[in-house]
Amino acid sequence: MIDFSVLTTFWQELQARPDFWGFISIPVVAAVVTWVHVWWAVRMMLYPINYIGIRTPRLKRMLGINIDLLGWQGIIPRAARRMSDIVVDNAISKMGSVSDFVRQMEPEKIGAYVAAHVSSRVEEYTDDAMTERNEVFWENLPPIVKQGVYRHVRRNLPRVMEKLIHAVIKDIDELVDVKEMCGRVMEGDRALVVRIFSEVGDAEFRFIVNVSFWIGLGFGLVQMLLFYFLPWHAMLPLYAAVLGLLTNWLALAMVFRPLDPVRVGPFSFQGLFLRRQAAVSDKFAELCSREILTIHRFMSEMLIGDKSERARRLIKRHISTLVDDSPLARVGAQVAMGADGYADFKTHIAGMGAELALVPLADKNFNRERADALAGLLAGKMKEMTPAEFQGLLRPAFQQDEWILLVLGAVTGLLAGTAQLLLGFA
Repeated sequence: MIDFSVLTTFWQELQARPDFWGFISIPVVAAVVTWVHVWWAVRMMLYPINYIGIRTPRLKRMLGINIDLLGWQGIIPRAARRMSDIVVDNAISKMGSVSDFVRQMEPEKIGAYVAAHVSSRVEEYTDDAMTERNEVFWENLPPIVKQGVYRHVRRNLPRVMEKLIHAVIKDIDELVDVKEMCGRVMEGDRALVVRIFSEVGDAEFRFIVNVSFWIGLGFGLVQMLLFYFLPWHAMLPLYAAVLGLLTNWLALAMVFRPLDPVRVGPFSFQGLFLRRQAAVSDKFAELCSREILTIHRFMSEMLIGDKSERARRLIKRHISTLVDDSPLARVGAQVAMGADGYADFKTHIAGMGAELALVPLADKNFNRERADALAGLLAGKMKEMTPAEFQGLLRPAFQQDEWILLVLGAVTGLLAGTAQLLLGFA
């Protein structure tokens, strides 16, 4: 049975304290300050996207840390390239090869789509190619001959494109460096990196901000109890600093720990990110397939990346058959241009064909349709990951910078504790 007289006496004792209002405000201040600095920590992970401040490269080298002390850039956008490499190594590369991804996008439809786009403007493209190499020869050809060339290109283009697409898929793992491609995309579009991480981790970010108030309140009650038995005023800022560090550490730990479900009575506990593996997989797969692993990016990387020369030779071998398979066009071009000129002409046609293929593949709606097919594969692979593998999807990307958030919590707590000491215990 509760002895209310003891509680009444204790309350009267507290009211008699000269620092009564400062003392009872400790948990409230702790709760509010914790909410503010956790919210701030989340924002600092994401923003600003571009660096704001003064660069201090010499100071960075002296201290051996990778941050500029006279400015700030969000942890995630600042480490975009490193994060991209980690995500590729820990996730994307384990989900399949580039050829697996492209096959999932239905290459027959890709070839047919490109062929249909080019066929609709075959006269324009053929005129441009022929005029650029030998304008006089092409303009003086009889219309019936030109029409024969147009028909030949239009009739054979679907077959050539189908063969080309299959040849590309067969060798695409050797033609595309997916790690380099993803790194270039994410480093060049840091806003995209922030959007991916914020959308994938939105539920976790909101939870740790919302729960931080109650974490702070709980730690604040402990802080008040410690201050009651150890009423050394100088310790108040120290308590607050330790509290700030612990709350930020706990907020981060709740996202990724425990790794496997732990049952305590009727309750089951697991890291928030891990518990939402299915939902996170769907969102991550959707964003990756629509924004990064698109057919347009694969083809662009193939044509402008480090291995582009090999890709262009492959394209030339197939596209040039459009000319070689037409005796009329071949003989006429050889006579007009000579052997060397004809070889250059075929190289030009191949290069032009590669560039023309990128035009329809840049269509957002077409890429979205192909992305939806790929997203199912990626999401399914991610859902099959073990908790340890799934945690490796995102956490290593910013784990080495977590200390910044812990220091932020400690410094914010120290400042808040000092202000509380001056205002409530002076």
